[in-house]
Amino acid sequence: MTTRTTLVTNIRTLVTNDPALGDTPLGLLQDAAVVMDGDRIAWVGPAAGAPAADDVYDAQGRAAIPGFVDSHSHLVFAGDRTEEFNARMSGRAYSAGGIRTTVAATRAATDAELSANVAKYLAEALSQGTTTLETKSGYGLTVEDEARALRIAAQHTDEVTYLGAHIVPPDYADDPAAYVALVTGEMLDACAPYARWVDVFCEKGAFDGDQARAILTAGQAKGLTPRVHANQLSYGPGVQLAVELDAASADHCTHLTDADVDALANGSTVATLLPGAEFSTRAAWPDARRLIDAGATVALSTDCNPGSSFTSSMPFCIALAVRDMGMTPDEALWSATAGGAQALRRTDVGRVAPGARADLALLDAPSHVHLAYRPGVPLVTAVWQHGARKP
Repeated sequence: MTTRTTLVTNIRTLVTNDPALGDTPLGLLQDAAVVMDGDRIAWVGPAAGAPAADDVYDAQGRAAIPGFVDSHSHLVFAGDRTEEFNARMSGRAYSAGGIRTTVAATRAATDAELSANVAKYLAEALSQGTTTLETKSGYGLTVEDEARALRIAAQHTDEVTYLGAHIVPPDYADDPAAYVALVTGEMLDACAPYARWVDVFCEKGAFDGDQARAILTAGQAKGLTPRVHANQLSYGPGVQLAVELDAASADHCTHLTDADVDALANGSTVATLLPGAEFSTRAAWPDARRLIDAGATVALSTDCNPGSSFTSSMPFCIALAVRDMGMTPDEALWSATAGGAQALRRTDVGRVAPGARADLALLDAPSHVHLAYRPGVPLVTAVWQHGARKP
């Protein structure tokens, strides 16, 4: 079966994230073109030298970037936490306990309602340029509800994470060890077939270092790769544990010691920063500059969830990272694309180069810098995912 080719030409500035194609880490090309053959990138180069294709799309001098790679979200949920957000903005501090409200609503929802919710937020993210998105369980916290959350998630994305260890549910409040046993036993057995990753919220009020280690190593024994909610609300063992277990990412990284930064800089674990959470909770911003200067790999993600970061907009997170976390516009874009790909241990996404998946976003601007320069403006005007133009 033959595939159709598509030429996107007259691109003012193309971000490839392939240094071999340009003179910066972003691999910037001016007056560029891209040829997609089916779901893969077939050619990248100067527009004047572009080969013929079946279909031609004129970018009209706009900038083009790789599709965003959002490596941390919580989309399998039901219910609404508007009142909690409103109260918090009136002075109440965020704590892990708010998750319980969503757990109750999610348990009560039907499969169809949960699936429709995931589809809704995936479409919302896609319209803003996100072409790869990870999502987690964590709002069921029973064997049946966690397994169905992952089964539903796997119908929408191939980046699925088992987060039975989100919090200890109220029915186990007096016996958290029994819940850890459930998460590492019967629940894991039911959930592992649907997931690629295992995650744990390693934090005061959730799971301590020993509990987190037991959960992550049990997941590893089932073939799942660790990721860790680490050091969001306080200093703790999460980052060190993530690096020790070669987790793909340590997510949040808001409160870091020098030893934590050194560990991330000298390991393969990506520091995934989630500025939407700090924006929505008025918490201290992660220090991206400190991590980058130390040599750590940094990703940006939305943490889209109903409680502490209800945004699916990677452009918004880029603007926050540049404004409040010490990142340059180039660094923020790289972290939201190639950095996210590294956090998912993917080499086929987050870049525009021959052989990569044909994911591309076109901006109504001459440069990617406008993502931070024009915060809140819907700049994404066209998206290709797997080589197909999306509405």
